[in-house]
Amino acid sequence: MEIEKILTIATLKTTPTNADVEAFLNSIQDEQKRKDSFVLLELFKEVTQSEPKMWGESIIGFGDYHYKYASGREGDWFMAGFSPRKQNLSLYFMPGAERYKDDLAKLGKHKTGKACLYVKKLDDINLDVLKDMLNLTVQALKM
Repeated sequence: MEIEKILTIATLKTTPTNADVEAFLNSIQDEQKRKDSFVLLELFKEVTQSEPKMWGESIIGFGDYHYKYASGREGDWFMAGFSPRKQNLSLYFMPGAERYKDDLAKLGKHKTGKACLYVKKLDDINLDVLKDMLNLTVQALKM
């Protein structure tokens, strides 16, 4: 399973911290990225009904879930999250971005990875579609 490979690599260095989320977001130099990040912060909080936590130095995660694979590997991770990277906003959908093909077709300008969605700025995408995707993610992981 591809998500298992991603989590195996990511969990080696990415763990929850006590760092201040808002201080991290306020430190973003790019004004548009900083504004977009605060919009995402509120959207993710609303949909996940969870407070944000810093994971590592640059990922903001929401909610928790325990995963266990057929291989026996298990652990804890966030349900959804984002990171304001230099090139783009990276949005993390832990069931995998490919699961949302219909929504992605309506989302707007973006790129995808295995469990990531990359957007340059929020003006490029439909936030209602993003909200629907987040709702599906939360539902899938709470089952």
